[in-house]
Amino acid sequence: MLAEGGSRPSAMFPFRLTNGVLVALPPSEQRLHMRFEKGRIYSYIGEVVVSVNPYRAMNVYGREVVEQYKGRELYERPPHLFAIADAAYKAMKRRNKDTCIVISGESGAGKTEASKYIMQYIAAITNPNQRAEVERVKNMLLKSNCVLEAFGNAKTSRNDNSSRFGKYMDINFDFKGDPIGGHISNYLLEKSRVIFQQEGERSFHSYYQLLRGAPDSLIRSLHIQKDPTAYNYIKVGGQIKSSINDGADFKAVADAMKLIGFTGDEIQTVYKILATILHLGNLAFGVDGDVTLIENTKLVSVIRDLLSVKEEKVEKALLNRTVSTGRDVIEKQHTAQEAGYGRDALAKAMYERLFCWIVGRINDVIEVKNYDARVHGKNTVIGVLDIYGFEIFQNNSFEQFCINYCNEKLQQLFIQLVLKQEQEEYQREGIPWKHIDYFNNQIIVDLVEQQHKGIFSVLDEACMNVGKVTDEVFLQGLNVKLAKHAHYTSRKLSPTDKSLEFNRDFRIRHYAGDVMYSVVGFIDKNKDTLFQDFKRLLYNSSNPVLKAMWPEGKLSITEVTKRPLTAATLFKNSMISLVENLASKEPYYVRCIKPNDVKSPLLFEQERCRHQVEYLGLLENVRVRRAGFAYRQTYPRFLQRYKMISEFTWPNHDLPSDGEAVKKLLQGCGFGHDAAFGKTKVFIRTPRTLFSLEEQRVEMVQRIVLFLQKVWRGTIARMRYRRMRAALVILRAYRRYKVRSYVREVTRRFKNVRSMKNYGRHLKWPTPPKVLRKFEEALRSIYNRWWAWTLIKGLSPEETLQVRAKVASLEALKGQRADLGLQRAWEGNYLKRDSHDMASTFTLVSGELQRKDKFMRILFSGNVRKINRFHKAADRALLITDRHLYKMDPLKQYKPMKSTPLYNVTGVSVSPGKDQLVVFHTKDSRDLVVCLQGMVPANESRIGELVGTLLSHFKSEKRKLQVNISSPIQCSMSGRKCTVIVEPKINQSQPDFTKSRSGYILAVPGN
Repeated sequence: MLAEGGSRPSAMFPFRLTNGVLVALPPSEQRLHMRFEKGRIYSYIGEVVVSVNPYRAMNVYGREVVEQYKGRELYERPPHLFAIADAAYKAMKRRNKDTCIVISGESGAGKTEASKYIMQYIAAITNPNQRAEVERVKNMLLKSNCVLEAFGNAKTSRNDNSSRFGKYMDINFDFKGDPIGGHISNYLLEKSRVIFQQEGERSFHSYYQLLRGAPDSLIRSLHIQKDPTAYNYIKVGGQIKSSINDGADFKAVADAMKLIGFTGDEIQTVYKILATILHLGNLAFGVDGDVTLIENTKLVSVIRDLLSVKEEKVEKALLNRTVSTGRDVIEKQHTAQEAGYGRDALAKAMYERLFCWIVGRINDVIEVKNYDARVHGKNTVIGVLDIYGFEIFQNNSFEQFCINYCNEKLQQLFIQLVLKQEQEEYQREGIPWKHIDYFNNQIIVDLVEQQHKGIFSVLDEACMNVGKVTDEVFLQGLNVKLAKHAHYTSRKLSPTDKSLEFNRDFRIRHYAGDVMYSVVGFIDKNKDTLFQDFKRLLYNSSNPVLKAMWPEGKLSITEVTKRPLTAATLFKNSMISLVENLASKEPYYVRCIKPNDVKSPLLFEQERCRHQVEYLGLLENVRVRRAGFAYRQTYPRFLQRYKMISEFTWPNHDLPSDGEAVKKLLQGCGFGHDAAFGKTKVFIRTPRTLFSLEEQRVEMVQRIVLFLQKVWRGTIARMRYRRMRAALVILRAYRRYKVRSYVREVTRRFKNVRSMKNYGRHLKWPTPPKVLRKFEEALRSIYNRWWAWTLIKGLSPEETLQVRAKVASLEALKGQRADLGLQRAWEGNYLKRDSHDMASTFTLVSGELQRKDKFMRILFSGNVRKINRFHKAADRALLITDRHLYKMDPLKQYKPMKSTPLYNVTGVSVSPGKDQLVVFHTKDSRDLVVCLQGMVPANESRIGELVGTLLSHFKSEKRKLQVNISSPIQCSMSGRKCTVIVEPKINQSQPDFTKSRSGYILAVPGN
């Protein structure tokens, strides 16, 4: 049935509304024509999508269109490729069953584009959670198309992007329905295109992309030029004006190869092989007497560089052949004709091996790895088959014969699954059915592949004959064995048919029409001979990538090997395997129709399309689908899926059989009239009934899920409550036990702490339970305070003051300065100790000051180097009491020069280094900048003592002293802002101040 998908019927053509689906009666091509004119290129026949190539870009593949088809049933939206892709995906996901999409049709009918859109749709609807690994796999699968098209597609007279190989891709999905990998199988690359193309056609895209898109540096390194007409193998295609943008495609393919995972060396090797093949085509052979020579020997050096082999070995392999006769090894020289044949065979073999290697590398990257069904769930597959279409050229050779045989096998599968099996199933199930005749092409398949009688067998037999075997001998064998076959003829069997040439042509009546084949080249192409010398040459390359492509080159000439299988046998075996693989999956079909031969978006040739509709079996499919049923399923599986929508079957039925239960279910839903009941299966005629069942099922499943969720959540909540309650009881008991254990252990360890030498400082605290960590911190704090009090209570008042000063220094400077002097006794009044000869004088002066200013004690004294506001440095003595800060002149009997009340000091600044720089900040911005000096011993640091003593004193008077540790130090000299920088100098013996632009520099000894 050709589904309308939303258009109104026209009075010009006969239509009928069948079971709610509009269908067209024959002629079906008229219906396709009408839809084509309206821009509707897709139609349905049952679950088969018919696609008419529009020969123009159409805006029907965007994201919004994807959303329209995502999750919808097949007939809910107008016909589209996305609908069949979604149906295959849903079948795979719902029923956990492998599916496949078979795309068939003539060359140029749009099969490759259809496969790409199907891949894009599957990529768009999967991985909603944007998992990085799934996105990587999706990108790899999509990018692989770009690479394979470059190396496997070519422009033909019928199609600018014709697949010259067969491709079957399996996409693996995990149990969630996300792609996790894939595998690509390739079939029969048309490698003869490497050395020859018919008029108006090109070689593979890869050559033209390299010449027209590669950067100049790469072109030079490969010793090639950008003009395709300079190379014999591709100059026919190089003269064709084409809309293909080879330059842009080169960059796209290179980027895709990098994304897939090809290394830089591998990509370079690919370019070198392409360049080598181009150079091989320009090799010319001549004769000098009895000796065959290479006329353009410079190319041999170029080929040697590209292949990384020795030059003499290249020349030897091209001009000679090594033959083993028992124990003897003979070197046989080629004639010029034989050398040319060997050169062409090498070029074809290198390209085919390169293509297979590329497919293998892609498979290495995208294949599923480390997948365990027991852990990750069942791995399901959607297969997409995009294989060459039926071909009838002016000159049809071995490749076209294999391609058309492949299409016969696929047509047989279509007939077997869609027409033959369906009718046989109705009869087997006892469903009333009137048989519909159709053409079964099994007879043509047998004509090609039958053992001992088929064309492939005759061809292999001819190739195995001893002596010189010609294509004419093969044709004679066909005439003998197939003389009475209704689908085979030749000029000898039909002498009056002048379209056939004697000893050259034969004709086969294919399902798609009669095709005349020329036997010229059949024998050579089937043998597919490549001299072992070439294999050894390439295996011995120093390029590891190239070497890995030719493992059989490892064998020496004397090693006996089996006769390799012929190209025909290999292809036949691969086709049989492919069909078996497809038959094991649930198939979905896309039948591509070519509306005209001139690639016009406006022309629809009625006769051309009628022929395709006939040979694709679409008319028979229409009749079978119209008379048949859209859906069938075994009773147990049908019940398993839909039993929840009927009270008679949910949760289990008590009827005599599953068949009776299914009948009761459908009658209860009002669909009994639209169903037939077989022996083991139920058959539903229209998709609308199935959609209605699915809608009811979805509604009921939601209610069942809500009910199950409610029950399960209640169960989980009760279980969780009981577990929490039990855990709480255990936790409380355990917590009490841990607390008691901890307290007992602490009591035991610290029991005799008062009598210990260091009052228990060496004892290790037990690890507390988590609940007592804050308690432990408080307990440690109490112990530390007790320990400190125990130590301090025995000290004298002077020692107590010293301890307080050290604590204050540690709090202010810890981590800021290295040496605080905590390990020595702090004397404070150092002028008595540092200057023995002047000690008595200082004592008299300090006593006089004490009587005058009535201070209680001296906090600190020492020799300093100071800088004043006039930028002059001088030696002074510093005396700090509990009331004043005095500057004294040691050269004038410690005469007091200036005193600053201590309450006027707001802070001190020191540097983070080892220097003795101190800046006293005052309220009146007359800061005192000094550097302690004259210490005995000389390297003693007193900064920590000075800061700690001042802090301790200020704290005792409940005043605040700001301590800054910085470099440089900011200060104010009589209201003027300036900075003091400390600079170590190697030759400096004593610290000294110098003027700088921003303030002062204190130079200190560098060592």
